[in-house]
Amino acid sequence: MSRIVPADSKHIALAAKSIAAGDLVAFPTETVYGLGGDAENDQAVAKIYAAKGRPSFNPLIVHVASLDAAAAYAALSPAAMILAQRFWPGPLTLVLPRLASCRLSLLVSAGMDSVALRIPAHPVAQALLQESGRPLAGPSANPSGRISPTSAAHVAEGLGDKVAMILDGGPCRIGLESTVVSLLEEVPQILRPGGISLEEIAAALGRPVTMAAQVGDVAEGLHGPGRLLSHYAPACAVRLNATEVAPGEALLAFGPHAPHAAVSRNLSPTGDLTEAAANLFAMLRDLDRPGIGGIAVMPIPETGLGIAINDRLRRAAAPR
Repeated sequence: MSRIVPADSKHIALAAKSIAAGDLVAFPTETVYGLGGDAENDQAVAKIYAAKGRPSFNPLIVHVASLDAAAAYAALSPAAMILAQRFWPGPLTLVLPRLASCRLSLLVSAGMDSVALRIPAHPVAQALLQESGRPLAGPSANPSGRISPTSAAHVAEGLGDKVAMILDGGPCRIGLESTVVSLLEEVPQILRPGGISLEEIAAALGRPVTMAAQVGDVAEGLHGPGRLLSHYAPACAVRLNATEVAPGEALLAFGPHAPHAAVSRNLSPTGDLTEAAANLFAMLRDLDRPGIGGIAVMPIPETGLGIAINDRLRRAAAPR
């Protein structure tokens, strides 16, 4: 079992030494816990893919400490600067053209000429970036395709001893991964909805933004992470838009009018989408237990954060 340690200055310094040695460290962000390794070290990045069991054609997000650090790796267009200045640090990942001089491992880009960058807002993530002085490849700290971790215990449960340490920063504030925006084409495109809505992105840019079509398990076209059709999946089958609960099913409820179920969790009894987003992965994980024949999920409004919640739920319910 991996060592869960307090996210204090002593352990952040030890974590930075582990990063420098090419090892992996799990750390909290405002979205979910990340599995961090030196993004310029091919072997460290390869360890991330191995630890997660992640398909090698699925790119990784690279966390950096500052806009200047991002500019050392990618071409920042005027649109990129607008979004970075508006939403960084925060739950936004930008997919940008790699610079010819980019020192990041090609593995983080899955061999493509683009790179996904973000500046996390969580103080522990920022402290680790500053202490290590390294860009951190940091996908969610869980086995590939499974439920994302929003606590240190979730990381230990999923990855065991595959990380040198787990910095415990408490539960994640947002609980959904970052919004991924591609700026590789003329029209900005959201590859993965997340904590920042399409409307907020479009308003910041002052022009239309499109939502990318969902892709399947293919080895090309995955310029952003989290786009495989089956993703964020519990072991139990997931049934969406449920209005009643079948025998043997657990219920993932939403709102004040939930049907009765022997085993249930409510994302937000008041129907608050922000609360629901923060609870999503932890409650899915809690319901994914022996003896449960499936998880019935009540309808979630397709608006605001509900778009991101439904995206994760559709992927959780996709054929595997």
